[in-house]
Amino acid sequence: MPDATILGIESSCDETGAAVVRSGERILSNVVASQIATHQPYGGVVPELASREHLKAIVPVVRQALTEAGETYQSIDAIAVTQGPGLAGALLVGISFAKALAFALEKPLIAVNHLEGHIHAVLLEQRQMQQRQGGDGELYFPVLALVVSGGHTHLYLAQLHENLWTYRNIGHTRDDAAGEAFDKVAKLLGLGYPGGPIIDRLAPHGDPQAVKFQASQIKHADRRDHKQGDAARVADEEGGPHFDFSYSGIKTAVLRYVETQKLKPSIEARRQALAGIEKPKLEDVRALCDRQTLNLVASFQRSMVNDLVAKTLAAGREYDVRTLFVSGGVAANQELRTTFELEAGRQGLPVFFPSRALSTDNAAMIAAAAFPKFLRGEFVAMDFSAEAGMALR
Repeated sequence: MPDATILGIESSCDETGAAVVRSGERILSNVVASQIATHQPYGGVVPELASREHLKAIVPVVRQALTEAGETYQSIDAIAVTQGPGLAGALLVGISFAKALAFALEKPLIAVNHLEGHIHAVLLEQRQMQQRQGGDGELYFPVLALVVSGGHTHLYLAQLHENLWTYRNIGHTRDDAAGEAFDKVAKLLGLGYPGGPIIDRLAPHGDPQAVKFQASQIKHADRRDHKQGDAARVADEEGGPHFDFSYSGIKTAVLRYVETQKLKPSIEARRQALAGIEKPKLEDVRALCDRQTLNLVASFQRSMVNDLVAKTLAAGREYDVRTLFVSGGVAANQELRTTFELEAGRQGLPVFFPSRALSTDNAAMIAAAAFPKFLRGEFVAMDFSAEAGMALR
């Protein structure tokens, strides 16, 4: 297999990333400029501000990635960039810079789907692990991939044929993505931003059985009852069952709990107290949470995790998959990882996660996903553009 050093660029949302990866397996550098401080006062990502921050960061981030890798603009073999899905303005910053580099350097340019990048983050480290253990890194197909983050909750059946990865979507969220629900609930409770990691670290201090949340119920004209628990199952375009998610309901349930239990005064007090701390730590947040709030957080997380695990494993049984990938920012959640390992293990299904550094948005996964395209000569012309709603196939 030919060797190739690829510079990856990622700017789909609120993190500017650049990385150099060799042959889709060896990370030479992986640099990420976070925008958390910029968006923190607003409790969520502001698209216009995200684009401006990408403009500031893109050049120094790429230069740092090349320096750390011991490479130069001339020594790389190709440039890969995220085409979508994501925020249109943010995507265009990375794409415009990648186009300029490719044109000036006369290097091939590769467009990568952000969701495929998350899947290849798992592949990248799975290969490294197999090599360290002396194995051949063989994967058993079909692979079921759950991509779960602040903007996405998707289930894909993945197959590989002669360096060509193909994907069939067999599930998606009908409303809020799982990570979005985490962030919105954290904002509602005045816990700070980004909410997912805060909830993950607070949850062990509460009782996950204290507040009962109903499992999401999805109504669909083609829905059919079956024996796979509460997984929503409808026929997809290829005739197979479809397993969908819905998280707007649990977000509303938390709001109703806050209202009925009259928690708003304590939430506002917590929000004001945290605003007065320059860089609040977990201990600061926890000290401002009473037992009822900690129980609510733990119960919310347990309900979210159980839903994600139950529907994913139901899909795995239905399609007789042989390997499970869980990727995306929410894959860094400790309870989610532990529960998947336990429940998938009971089914005899091997499950793989990326490291926490590769769970969130980064450019190493983009460069890794670009390598099979490089081998096939799948390059893009200079007139390609961002696709904010880009599907993965």
